[in-house]
Amino acid sequence: MSSSGKKSFLQRISNRWLHLLARVLPGATTLRPWLHRRRGVRIHGRVFIGDDVYIENEYPEAIELHDGAQITVRAAIIAHTRGAGRVVIGKDAFIGSNAVIVCSPGSVLTVGEGAVVAACSLVTVNVPPHVLFGGERAKPLMRAEQALTLETSYAEFVGGLRPLSTPPPPPGRREAQRS
Repeated sequence: MSSSGKKSFLQRISNRWLHLLARVLPGATTLRPWLHRRRGVRIHGRVFIGDDVYIENEYPEAIELHDGAQITVRAAIIAHTRGAGRVVIGKDAFIGSNAVIVCSPGSVLTVGEGAVVAACSLVTVNVPPHVLFGGERAKPLMRAEQALTLETSYAEFVGGLRPLSTPPPPPGRREAQRS
C-alpha cells in the first residue's frame, strides 16, 4: 500500500485479475488458495475454496481462513460495507453454497470452529463454534458435535447434530411432578 493507506491502481488491477482467476480455475485445495494468498487473504493450513467463490475484492487482507475451512460453490465473503471490517472463518468451518457472509465496518465477524453455515444463508452476526447456522437471516439451528471436514461424510455430520437446548418434559410428566 502507498503511504496514504490506499492501494495503487496497479495493485487493485492485479488483485482483481487474481480474484477472477481464482473464481474459475481448478484446484479447490491447491491453486485457488494459492491465488487468494497472493491477493492478501490470510490462509492458515489447508482449505477448500469451491467454484465461483467471491472472497472480498477491495480488502482481501481482511479475510482469514483457518485449517480445514471449506467454502463451497458461489459463496460470498464480504468484509466491507462503507469501510473495512474483518471476517474470520474458523478451523473446520463449512460455508454452504450461495451463502453470503457480510461484516459491518470496523467489526470482526467470526464463523466458529466446526460451525456449518447452511446453503443460501445470509450471515451478519458471529456464528458460534460447532453450530449449524442457516436461514434467510441465519440463526443457530442445531449443535454440530461432528465437524464437516473433508474426511467427514455427510451422514456422520448429520448423525452428530443435536438440539441447541433440552426440550421440556411432556405436559403429563410435568403435572405428575407437581402433585
